[in-house]
Amino acid sequence: MIRLLLTEGNATVRQELRLGLAAAAGLDVVAEASTSPEILAALELVAPGVLLLDLALPGSDAFALLVAVREQFPQLRVLARGELTNEHYVVRAFDLGAHGYLLKTSLPSELVHALSTVAAGRPFLCAAIGLSLLGRLCMSSPAQGDMARAALGLSKREMEVLSLVANGLTNAEIAERLFTSKRTIETHRQNIMDKTQTRNTAALIKLAVSQRLLPE
Repeated sequence: MIRLLLTEGNATVRQELRLGLAAAAGLDVVAEASTSPEILAALELVAPGVLLLDLALPGSDAFALLVAVREQFPQLRVLARGELTNEHYVVRAFDLGAHGYLLKTSLPSELVHALSTVAAGRPFLCAAIGLSLLGRLCMSSPAQGDMARAALGLSKREMEVLSLVANGLTNAEIAERLFTSKRTIETHRQNIMDKTQTRNTAALIKLAVSQRLLPE
């Protein structure tokens, strides 16, 4: 059972979130909070396993709060929930200790999946941001594309596959587009992850941003 501390600055939205999460198997909302002091107090009182952190809490510096939370409760898993899609903002959240980032516009099903993923010890980045940023990486100018490919150690074919993955195509659809087999595409995808030493979209995006491979 995932013990969750739910935070959201808007009382109506917070109630909607709680009602939605109450129907999800394996989740138990053990407390709610709408301010930084309430969050820190609740963490001491109920000791949740996961914090759903609203990055837009009124009157709060969300990143300062994130640092304080991670310092005081190092075992706590944190899923940040925000409104901004800027890659530098998202990467900063990860750098300061968030284990996942989810847009407030994400569907309830993705929220539940994100909470389960973070609780299981894996990083999470919502699909909308991941696909958008990978698309910007792969669909950049030819010069930028060559720089990205060289930096990541990817072949031109692997960059093609990465571009199509970023646009949401399945392995079967990519295989059809590139006139090859599904198994070949699966191999390319594994090679991409091996060469970049990443295990997920979030890690790949962080690498791309740190190497200045994404356009401003």
